Amino acid sequence: MISNLAQGVQAFTSNVYLVAGDRTVLIDTGANFDVVESIHERVDDLDAVVLTHTHRDHVGNLEAVTDAFDVDIWGYDTDIDGVDHAIGDEEHVTLGDYEYVALHTPGHKNDHLCFYSADAGVLFAGDLVFQNGSFGRTDLEEGDRETLIQSIDRLLEWIDGDLKAMHTGHGPSVTNEPADHVELSAQMARRA
Repeated sequence: MISNLAQGVQAFTSNVYLVAGDRTVLIDTGANFDVVESIHERVDDLDAVVLTHTHRDHVGNLEAVTDAFDVDIWGYDTDIDGVDHAIGDEEHVTLGDYEYVALHTPGHKNDHLCFYSADAGVLFAGDLVFQNGSFGRTDLEEGDRETLIQSIDRLLEWIDGDLKAMHTGHGPSVTNEPADHVELSAQMARRA
């Protein structure tokens, strides 16, 4: 079961996904709200925190989560403060009840990862792509438009028409033809 703990929060934060199941995982911690209370309302414990990337709005609550749950943090780059374990490109990770492939998708930030499960039909897209053809900013440090386009193209090689849900770093999740939204993001990134 996937819950967005930041839904309805009126603060600058990323989405925060609690993926409950065999391996209960928090994807990103968000910022500027009490995510620990939101976690406790749904589960007793966490097995891991997995990061799509380390922009402040995605990791601002990291210390509060690690203090409350004594949990390890997984991300792409262990040289970044707070990341305990590296997830390599195309490495498989269990989120909830399904295995996902981690895809290194820089362009928005160098340590950006997306997580895709063909079996679950689910994509955690972080800040790479959003609904309606939107895509991650490239005007921040480590941002690069050409690299972002290459990452979106790579993502398109992995996902297929059976994709049921795309959970993004900001805004609503996409459950109506999510693969079409990724394709549109690729087109729009080339035009911008």
